[in-house]
Amino acid sequence: VCVVCETIPDDPDPRVAWVGVRDSRKALSMMASTFYGNPSREIRLVGVTGTNGKTTIATLLHQLHALLGYRAGLLSTVQVLIGDEPFPATHTTPDPVRINEYLRKMVDRGCDYCFMEVSSHAIDQERTGALQFAGGIFTNLTHDHLDYHRDFREYLTVKKRFFDGLPEEAFALVNNDDKYASVMLQNCRAGKHSYGMKSVSDFKGRIGEMHLEGSSLLINGSEVWVRLPGFFNASNLLAVYGASVLLGHRPGDLLKALSRLDPVTGRFETCLSASGVTGIVDYAHTPDALSNILESIRQVIPAGAKLITVVGAGGNRDTKKRPVMARIAAEASHLAILTSDNPRFEDPEKILDDMMEGITGDMMDRTMRIADRRQAIRTACMIAEQGDIILVAGKGHEKYQEIMGERIMFDDMEILKKNMN
Repeated sequence: VCVVCETIPDDPDPRVAWVGVRDSRKALSMMASTFYGNPSREIRLVGVTGTNGKTTIATLLHQLHALLGYRAGLLSTVQVLIGDEPFPATHTTPDPVRINEYLRKMVDRGCDYCFMEVSSHAIDQERTGALQFAGGIFTNLTHDHLDYHRDFREYLTVKKRFFDGLPEEAFALVNNDDKYASVMLQNCRAGKHSYGMKSVSDFKGRIGEMHLEGSSLLINGSEVWVRLPGFFNASNLLAVYGASVLLGHRPGDLLKALSRLDPVTGRFETCLSASGVTGIVDYAHTPDALSNILESIRQVIPAGAKLITVVGAGGNRDTKKRPVMARIAAEASHLAILTSDNPRFEDPEKILDDMMEGITGDMMDRTMRIADRRQAIRTACMIAEQGDIILVAGKGHEKYQEIMGERIMFDDMEILKKNMN
């Protein structure tokens, strides 16, 4: 009955209404919000954007608000939640029709808050263009998605657009430890706030002790024990704390709730074998994320123990990060096993060839390449001894491998547990 488009044909069908718009993606976003009664205006919606940490921060915010007694929604890479009712997630940020459908359900079912990941693809495609946000969080920016964006500058500019669009009454919370934090705030009308582990910030964090089971964390001078280990998790928790304070919650209540938060599926998820080997599964699929998790493991690994890293790189994606990730893994590990991730329509051996370009000199002696991911994990388990740590990186929560257009069932944690003695 109607076509909304950017170019109306010269001879349009008279039986159909034609609406000419400058930007059809933005029009769709506005139409979807209007169709569902603008639900983002009836709920406190907080968007989390950046290269790494989006899923963890959004999920922990949802978990924390449940502990505080609120009903909340979640739109994330791993899952969609309306209260505690799960729905399958297909994209980091769904299409605008689906977003508004979910938001309407959240409002109708009594949710006070919604926490959502906002990807650069979503910003660029105006999926979130007509939503009203109560706040936005910026985690960090490293080289990623350059298979989609023309270059890093475009990637940066797209992320910045999210903060440019926040209303005056919202808050913008940025990670001061990242050099691009100030760029995000340049044209931002929202209230400007910061968090940081290394920098002078409104919400300042410092790690006291760190173990595989968790960390002692100081936040603005108050100490709390958290179940999430690692520097990057401390930074994520600081963002969760800061955003929750800006939403109006009391610091004392938040510190108690932080100590009860559980790790997110596929994000530094651990298991322990009968022989004393620790397995860790993490979604780290960018150079920065891989470097962060390896650094955190090295800070807690027992003296004399080995760190064995199993890592791959995705097919039909940014090829420049392949040798970089291989080099990071080899430099930080006693043994790096390079393998497949989601090869998609590429030859896994070709991907490994690209990764091997980052391996030089004495790194060759502590690097293996095994294209079959199942065999790579099995090999790591055969080599590991008591006290050693196996990191399986890249897929995290994903329960499949994408090979030549097919999704084949594949669960890193399940295979790791099956092969650990």
